[in-house]
Amino acid sequence: MSDSSLRELWGRGQRGWPKDAPIAQFPNAPLLAAIAAWIVGHFTSGSVHDAASAVFYVALSCFAWWEVTDGVNTGRRVMGATVLLFVVVSLAGKLGA
Repeated sequence: MSDSSLRELWGRGQRGWPKDAPIAQFPNAPLLAAIAAWIVGHFTSGSVHDAASAVFYVALSCFAWWEVTDGVNTGRRVMGATVLLFVVVSLAGKLGA
């Protein structure tokens, strides 16, 4: 598969389906990073787990912020705000606030 066709396939996945009001959409890079970090964190301990946890929260925050500021519809923006709230509440709990 050529480089240009991979870019076209990625672009179509990011636009989602159906085009007018996307319901299904391929995860963007921050969400893929958050999922990968969550998996690594789930199966590790110590400093690797801590680093994976940090990457998870940063990547998930990026994903949520992009959805809040650039979501294709109201549902996506609400989902982004909900995920951002989840991150804030989770981190506050971990910090004992």
